[in-house]
Amino acid sequence: MWIYQGSEFTEDMIGDNVGFVYVITNHSNGKQYIGKKLFTKSKTYQKNKKKKRKRVSSDWMEYTGSNDQLNEDIQFGHTVSKEIIHLCKSKGWCTYLETKEILVRDCLLSDNYYNYWVSCKIRRTHLK
Repeated sequence: MWIYQGSEFTEDMIGDNVGFVYVITNHSNGKQYIGKKLFTKSKTYQKNKKKKRKRVSSDWMEYTGSNDQLNEDIQFGHTVSKEIIHLCKSKGWCTYLETKEILVRDCLLSDNYYNYWVSCKIRRTHLK
């Protein structure tokens, strides 16, 4: 279950947002993970011998991040909470705000975070 501004976030609250930036907190050891997730993903299918793409719902409701150590801790029964900290109107804003949160919180320099790398490639035009 995702929490946004103190309440449970549901599918009908998505509106015109394309994704979100989140923090997952492991209550067993206090470590956190900052990440981003899109509400939809691209699916490729074949029609009349041509490849077509369409947007379908992603696994955002069950998603627990891409960090292997975090997912291993969850499998071993650690209790976590998942909080949305930013809703984003574009993929560019998701990338920008995720990177900003990682750098402002000094995630790469602290043992209190699961994050151990950051990579982004955005242009100013992605944020307009």
